[in-house]
Amino acid sequence: MPKTRFTREFQDEAVRLVLTSGRSQRAIADDLGVNRSTLARWMAEHQDTRPSSTTPPHEDVMAEFKRLRRENEVLRQERDILKKATANISLSI
Repeated sequence: MPKTRFTREFQDEAVRLVLTSGRSQRAIADDLGVNRSTLARWMAEHQDTRPSSTTPPHEDVMAEFKRLRRENEVLRQERDILKKATANISLSI
């Protein structure tokens, strides 16, 4: 039987399912048609490639959202100032 090659995206999604679904590796492997030892190896590889940061990924994402919200607010304020300035120039002409 030929060896099946799974894409990196498929492997990452399988690992994500294990980490977030609350289901067992066995159940996910069975659902995906993947050998349990293969899924276990992907999990181990994922652990090896995770950033060594002590901050959980969701906190990094939340910090990025917060930063982007602040940046959005500044950009909105700048846009409003430019709109008013443009309107004032149009009126004075």
